[in-house]
Amino acid sequence: MKDVIEYLLKLLNDSDYIVTAISGGPDSMCLLDILIKVRKSKKVNIVVAHVNHNVRVAESELEKVQVENYCKDNNLIFEYMKIEKYENTNFHDYARSVRYNFFNKLVKKYNAKYLMTAHHGDDLMETVLMRIVRGSSLSGYAGFNKESKLKDYKIIRPLITKTKLEIQNYMDSNNLWYAIDKSNLKDVYTRNRYRKYILPKLKDENENVHLKFLKFSEKISEVSNFLEKYTNKVYDELIKDKKINIKSLLKEDKIVIDNVLSKYLYSFYKNNIHLINDINIETIYNCMNNKKSSLSIDLPGNFRFIKSYNLGYIMSDENKTIYKYKLKDNLSIKGYGTIKKIESSKETDNNILYLDSNDIALPLYVRCRKIGDKMHVKNMKELKKVKNIFIDCKIPIELRDTYPIVVDSNDNILWIPGLKKSQFDRKNSTKYDIILKYEQERMFL
Repeated sequence: MKDVIEYLLKLLNDSDYIVTAISGGPDSMCLLDILIKVRKSKKVNIVVAHVNHNVRVAESELEKVQVENYCKDNNLIFEYMKIEKYENTNFHDYARSVRYNFFNKLVKKYNAKYLMTAHHGDDLMETVLMRIVRGSSLSGYAGFNKESKLKDYKIIRPLITKTKLEIQNYMDSNNLWYAIDKSNLKDVYTRNRYRKYILPKLKDENENVHLKFLKFSEKISEVSNFLEKYTNKVYDELIKDKKINIKSLLKEDKIVIDNVLSKYLYSFYKNNIHLINDINIETIYNCMNNKKSSLSIDLPGNFRFIKSYNLGYIMSDENKTIYKYKLKDNLSIKGYGTIKKIESSKETDNNILYLDSNDIALPLYVRCRKIGDKMHVKNMKELKKVKNIFIDCKIPIELRDTYPIVVDSNDNILWIPGLKKSQFDRKNSTKYDIILKYEQERMFL
């Protein structure tokens, strides 16, 4: 362990506070013994963070007492927490989350520069192999690093170059106390199966295979870090006001596109990013590549990805506006314009409508589009889908569900203001008693 001690002596300074994750097992007690040796040369403050997982009840209580006594004997700060109840979720994921929340609080409490864990070379091999088999991101395939820089501190794994056997030999040769967790021998846990059956085979091929895995991990991390920096650069250049420049993004390599989309999705989902998977990203990519100028695809959690010509963006359906208003003398629809009754007009364009009250059922209403809406467009023999009218008129896809439509009390579509008039328009007739005028806020054509 001489090289580990030398590494820590270079890393640490006098008066540093170090939070150490200590379970009482051989790995963590090895780390703790090494830190005590380092303390002889560097006046560091060691905070022992011990978590009782409350699974092996009797053994866990005994281990807590033994670790606490060890700390008293060696003038170490002891901090303890017990997981009283587990949420209805993955045991290991939940326990890890609770542990690291506890560690983070201690780092802040002591203003520590480092959190140290006893992860070793075998742990790294197991993690990398499990993620290769299960699937992961590029950074995930790296497993974990010797040093991980967080916002306010670093996580340090000093034993990453050592094997489990080396640690065990160190503990036994120095006659040091440690606890044995028998659950680490059970085949029910995936990691244990890798530890018992796969790692020994790899070590038969090369006794230093853990160092090969460490080199692999470091290279993957280097590539991942470079890719992340390039992704951030592309993201800042091609995403403005949360809208993607599709044409420019599609010029990038696929791996860059996927990373940009992952980062973009995270900006919406944040803590719910687990709802997103590779299939969702591939679906968005295919949508952007589609020859159609306008498309909409559903995403988890009431979100939609919209392609509108060269722009791509996400919309939430949670606050989707559905409306139906009675039309009296005038009505303003925010973002679109005002529809009002007037006395006379000579205009003939699509911003004016002439109606005979005998042809329709009063009162009139203005509503948003419904699925399956069809309209008998003036001078056309067959009904036409409102959806297709919007496409022909190049109405942006995000506006189609809320664009105003004038209907009578029988829900016959009389007019899509500014776009199309129906067969109910009576401008060419001498008989009409209702004139509607549309004063629009925006131009689409």
